[in-house]
Amino acid sequence: MNLLCRGRLKLLVASLTAIVLFTWFYLLAGNLENGRSLLLTPCLADTPAAQVMERAVLESRVREVEEENRQIRQQLSQSQGTAAQPPDGNYGNQQWGVSADTGTEDGDNTAEEKNNHTECPRSPSVQKCELIHVACVCAGHNASRDVVTLVKSVLFHRRNPLHFHFITDTVAHRILSALFQSWMVPSVHVSFYDADELKSEVSWIPNKHYSGIYGLMKLTLTKALPADLSKVIVLDTDITFATDIAELWGIFRKFTDKQVIGLVENQSDWYLGNLWKNHKPWPALGRGFNTGVILLYLERLRRIGWEQTWRLTAERELMSMLSTSLADQDIFNAFIKQNPVLVHQLPCFWNVQLSDHTRSEQCYTEVSDLKVIHWNSPKKLRVKNKHVEFFRNLYLTFLEYDGNLLRRELFGCPSQASPGSVQLQTALEQLDEDDQCYDFRRERLTVHRVHLYFLQYEYTPVEDSTDITLVAQLSMDRLQMLEAICKHWEGPISLALYMSDAEAQQFLRYAQASEVLKNRKNVGYHVVYKEGQFYPVNLVRNVALKNANTPYVFLTDVDFLPMYGLYDYLRKSVVQLDMAHTKKALVVPAFETLRYRLSFPKSKAELLSMLDMGTLYTFRYHVWPKGHAPTNYAKWRTATTPYRVEWEADFEPYVVVRRDCPEYDQRFVGFGWNKVSHVMELDAQEFDLMVLPNAFMIHMPHAPSFDISKFRSSSGYRNCLNTLKDEFHQDLSRKYGSAALKYLTAQRNI
Repeated sequence: MNLLCRGRLKLLVASLTAIVLFTWFYLLAGNLENGRSLLLTPCLADTPAAQVMERAVLESRVREVEEENRQIRQQLSQSQGTAAQPPDGNYGNQQWGVSADTGTEDGDNTAEEKNNHTECPRSPSVQKCELIHVACVCAGHNASRDVVTLVKSVLFHRRNPLHFHFITDTVAHRILSALFQSWMVPSVHVSFYDADELKSEVSWIPNKHYSGIYGLMKLTLTKALPADLSKVIVLDTDITFATDIAELWGIFRKFTDKQVIGLVENQSDWYLGNLWKNHKPWPALGRGFNTGVILLYLERLRRIGWEQTWRLTAERELMSMLSTSLADQDIFNAFIKQNPVLVHQLPCFWNVQLSDHTRSEQCYTEVSDLKVIHWNSPKKLRVKNKHVEFFRNLYLTFLEYDGNLLRRELFGCPSQASPGSVQLQTALEQLDEDDQCYDFRRERLTVHRVHLYFLQYEYTPVEDSTDITLVAQLSMDRLQMLEAICKHWEGPISLALYMSDAEAQQFLRYAQASEVLKNRKNVGYHVVYKEGQFYPVNLVRNVALKNANTPYVFLTDVDFLPMYGLYDYLRKSVVQLDMAHTKKALVVPAFETLRYRLSFPKSKAELLSMLDMGTLYTFRYHVWPKGHAPTNYAKWRTATTPYRVEWEADFEPYVVVRRDCPEYDQRFVGFGWNKVSHVMELDAQEFDLMVLPNAFMIHMPHAPSFDISKFRSSSGYRNCLNTLKDEFHQDLSRKYGSAALKYLTAQRNI
């Protein structure tokens, strides 16, 4: 029926086009014929009387042609509408291929528009720059990742401003608020609503669905969302858009005066009750409706007392059903069963459901016709469908799509810039593009997208307030170190990963396949997405530092393995050195090996033996001795108690400090001085540097990084680093006064 309707529509358009072209050619010929005498007498053509006569002739012919075309269109539309008239039937019996978007507009159609109306689907118009509201319920780490993919697919196609409304738990709120704040997408607004405040509304409903209590939250949207919000598109998190969401938003204009909710028919036999013996689903109209994509007319729902109505419906049905199987979907369908006039059925391509027992293949003939893909099976990408490879590739495209490309401005839709973006733009305009260090300075101002807690994270604080988080950063080329670090450090870990969108997905697959990483829930992985030409090493470190959840942090690099038992030893040292009431930085002596396979020392005595045999070395003794020489390795060999060392130029030890220590200076990117500047500020704040006598860590060999190679090969790179050092010294002097002059003096004496 749909294909036939489309064919007739094409015929109609072609006929009208031919008629219009023929008529205008006729008009043009007539005008030329009538004006021939005028063309032969140019002086007469310039008179006002001649110009008025010519215009009158043209206007008369235009009106005649328009009237003829109007009558032809009316005749064609009436005959076409009669041919396309569907048989009477209820919602549950309509064919999936036929659009239900055949109702009138919101009462604002002209008589001519109503006469021209056909049963063929057409894209409803949406005003340019009209704000579109989208709501999602999101809870937990995994759902937060799904939301990002959904949002990418929406942003990719959109041409309108968007306002996302997220009902979240504490975890998702923290993740998504940081993500959108750092994403800085123009013409996108985000609001959050606390799911905990809504749980009491639905917690009384027994629910067997795997989504738990959050699967019932959509019932509360009229209460959760702002009272002045008229309508909203509600989406599950496992949705992928293949078209502009404005097309879906425009369907609100097709609602009749009584319709309050738009849904796509369910594409499995669930509500028909014939999937297995003794299968008893909740009541539904025909096949029922799927609630993965909903158009909610909030204003009208409030008017009919939605909150009381759905409650009464749920209470009545639970007396016999005892619990819901499909969460909110069961209650929505029971409500619609009693009130079918309130539902507006959407065409099936607005919610192609890849669930178990799906019949979605009957919904379409060409996959290119689809609008929204819904991965509503617990199997997700492993669901069976003859076109599943196409759907999977579409999903993976957005999964790995560079989100930075979605920061583009909307053409012709000016939006009020956020204070952060205004400050950023002002700072960028103040940069001198002729400055040889322009790229370094611009990198410092780059706002990187940040996805906190990319994987599941669970942490329970210890009772004695001595807990320590290992803090480090890494990129894709250091991924192999993660399993070893987890074996050496049993305490909490905060890792910031500098990766592209595609690399983040590779990491996800790696972590999910690793038995070691799967079993460690106290590791927080925070993805900082790549942008720019430099590795923003200190920015990435700060992300890991700020998201540590313990009173103390062990600031290290990912290519070091801590000694076995270091976690417990450091916690005891925190108490022994009274770090809760004093400003101390505990230095963990660093060593290195040139061997890829190392029998890791189990004690200080074993390490000293390997040091004497040449299996181990003090860290960077042969290329950068100044970096760790102040640790005083000779004294450490025989020390049995912690000892204090003085700061020296270029000292960059790995330390344990309080979590509220200074952040790393983000002007230093790539290679060089990124840790040196941090230790210098610790000293400026009068932290005592205390070397631990029975602690050690070992650097494992790896290929040199790209930034080291760039530093060594580029004189411009090295010159800019020296410029940044001088500016850092000046800032330090302004911040800490004359006491900071020693750092500038020490640097000049090198």
